Amino acid sequence: MTVVLFIVGIILFLLGISISIALHELGHLTPAKRFGVKVTHYMVGFGPTLFSFKRGETEYGIKALPLGGFIAMPGMYPPLDATKQRAEAPALQSGAQGQSGTAGQPGAPGQSTADLGDATAAHEAAAPGDHLGAGDEATLRPRTKRKGRLFENTMADAREMSNDEIEPGEEHRTFYALSVPKRLVVMFAGPFVNLVLGIVIMAISLLGIGVMTPTTTVQTVVECAVPATEAAQRPAADRNACLPGDQLTPAWEAGFEPGDRITSVAGVETENWDELSSVIKDHAGERVEVDFVRDGAAQTVTVPIIAHERPRVDDRGNLMTNPDGTPQTVTEGFLGIGPVQERQPLPLSEFPGAVWDQVTGVFRAIVTLPVKLVDIAQVATGAKERDPEGLVGMVGVGRVAGEIVSTDDLQVVEKAQLGLGVLGSLNIFLFAFNMIPLLPLDGGHIAVALYEGARRRINRWRGRGKIGPFDTAKLLPLTYVVIGLMLCMTALLVYVDLVKPITLDAIFNSAR
Repeated sequence: MTVVLFIVGIILFLLGISISIALHELGHLTPAKRFGVKVTHYMVGFGPTLFSFKRGETEYGIKALPLGGFIAMPGMYPPLDATKQRAEAPALQSGAQGQSGTAGQPGAPGQSTADLGDATAAHEAAAPGDHLGAGDEATLRPRTKRKGRLFENTMADAREMSNDEIEPGEEHRTFYALSVPKRLVVMFAGPFVNLVLGIVIMAISLLGIGVMTPTTTVQTVVECAVPATEAAQRPAADRNACLPGDQLTPAWEAGFEPGDRITSVAGVETENWDELSSVIKDHAGERVEVDFVRDGAAQTVTVPIIAHERPRVDDRGNLMTNPDGTPQTVTEGFLGIGPVQERQPLPLSEFPGAVWDQVTGVFRAIVTLPVKLVDIAQVATGAKERDPEGLVGMVGVGRVAGEIVSTDDLQVVEKAQLGLGVLGSLNIFLFAFNMIPLLPLDGGHIAVALYEGARRRINRWRGRGKIGPFDTAKLLPLTYVVIGLMLCMTALLVYVDLVKPITLDAIFNSAR
């Protein structure tokens, strides 16, 4: 049964990531069709096609490997003729003879309007309202032809394949014919869908299911209070035990019991654990009244809050240490109780902060990606142990998903929340990773569009007229390098996930 549940967990993970990818590509598809771009393919996955159907001019399908997806839009690599066209500024042509024909027919002598069709389509990629037209009376001239370079054949093939499905008269329906703002919308919409999906999943998990929250109900009563520095010097077997001479805690001496619900301390009402803990810490060395409810009856007891040396922890509950490795300590008021943990919805006011922490955490992880890859390489060679909080590949995440479903140590609601957490984090990662400004990622296309828009504005400011789209094919060598690095990263993570996998227990232990 455990093996079956493990497989079910992997299948659910693959289904979740496939839906996320499908919605990502739908984010690209919807505005592209809305702007009139010809979309020939919408595919989820890579490799052999498992299923497909055609509706209108678009083929929709699912491929064998759920590791990505794509939509195919003609004109991702503009034709070379379109990229080499330049329109001179009208001010430079006002005195030229024979430069304009009949009204509404721009063209050089002997050059018909039909000859300029491809170039005009290319110029439609300018900013909205900034297209060439009959009133511009502009002539087009090719840029100076440059010398050949490496990858010329590859670039030519890419341009040909990118435009081979453009029928005569459809040049205006290509990707490069879109204005810069529209191109930005098409390319950003995909990652944006993942961001929204990640936030929605976080809302379901944190606001709907809730988070484990300490309450004002007593779970445990600590018998004795041992200063942190003294406890650190004791043998490991004695650190959690009371020895003769240890100071008893106020809660133990006052007779608090598990199940008691504390309602106020020192006259301050305590509706949650944070308020209760804060009041206790602030009254070190004082005798205060503590109101509580036991078995439905309200009671009051006066107790001395002792000043107690405790280990200092950060916001995540991790122990903080000095440069020499010794634990940092803080002296504060101590009562000697531990709270009952209950699942409660996260306050709505705290949700934006939780989203911000998640998104910025993913971006920080991506910034440090090269360092983390070096760590993974050291793990692969046996020079380093696997960090449960380090990089995990698709194989590793699938394995963790299988463990979540198959383990007997978690309740159903806990399994659902962990699964949602994994899927939400993956969607945030897809958003952040795709925003890296390198082709073939969406961020690369966004960077190219921004560069093209800036270049056009600069040319207009300098009186050089309008220019065609940027030749994206020039970036193919860099694109191949990025693809190669991504494949190497994937292969390395697959190897480490298989040979030295991260287990669910290791993740839980690192979080404690």
